[in-house]
Amino acid sequence: MLIIESHHFNNYPEIRFGFSTMVGHSRSAPFYFNLSLSVGDDSVNVEQNRETFFRRLGLTKNSVAIQKQVHGDAITIVTQPGTQGESDAMITALPNIGLAISSADCNAIFIYDVKEKVIAAIHSGWKSTVKRITEKTVLRLKTEFNSLGKNLVVYQAPSISQMNYRVGAEVAGQFEERYLRHKGGATYLDVAAANYDMLTENGVRKENIQKSGICNYSATKLLHSYRRDGEKSGRAFGVIARIEKR
Repeated sequence: MLIIESHHFNNYPEIRFGFSTMVGHSRSAPFYFNLSLSVGDDSVNVEQNRETFFRRLGLTKNSVAIQKQVHGDAITIVTQPGTQGESDAMITALPNIGLAISSADCNAIFIYDVKEKVIAAIHSGWKSTVKRITEKTVLRLKTEFNSLGKNLVVYQAPSISQMNYRVGAEVAGQFEERYLRHKGGATYLDVAAANYDMLTENGVRKENIQKSGICNYSATKLLHSYRRDGEKSGRAFGVIARIEKR
C-alpha cells in the first residue's frame, strides 16, 4: 500500500497522518483502493480497505470520526469517533481520535496546533471555498481553542490542479480574478490557491504550510479523480490524529 505523508507532520511524533492512494489492496475494479461507501463499491470491500488503511496509521475504524460531506461550511467539534453527521470540517482537542476527509479532486486540508494540541480537517471543493470554510475553521480554532496562527502547521493534500479544472462562468464569477486563468476561451480555477491564501491571511506562516504539488486528475494511476473518471471514481481518505499513549 502506498500512503502519502506530510514531512511537516512527520516532525511531530504524536501526530499520525496519511493520505491514501489507489495503490492498495484493491478488491473491486474500477474503484481500486476506494474508501467511500457512497460511490457504488461493495460495502464489505470498502470496510476492509478502511480497516487496512487505518491500521497502517495505528488506528482502527472505531477510533476515526467520519462526516457526511455536503460542500457547505458547517464545522463539527468532535467529542467521540464515529459518524458525525453533515459537515465539511472537523476539529478535536481530544487525543486518539482520527479525523477523516474523503476526497477525489477537492482540496483536503489538515491542521495541527502544536501548542494547544488541537487538530482539524477540512474538505473544501469550490462551493466550500466560496463559503470560506478554511478561514472559518481557523477562526473557530482561535476563538474556541485559543489557537494562534503562528502555531498552526498545515498540510494541503493533493487536489485537482488549475490546469485541469475548467469551470463555467457561473462558478468563475464567484472567485477573484487572481484565482482564474483564461486560455483558449476557457476559464480554469485554482481552488488550492484560494484556500492557501485564507490560511496565510489569517496568520498561518507560509513556512508552516506544506502544499502538495500532486494533481489528482493527472495522477492517473495514483489518485482518484471524479473529474477524470466520473461515476467510476473511488475516493481517497486523508486522516489526521493526535496520539497519547494510555
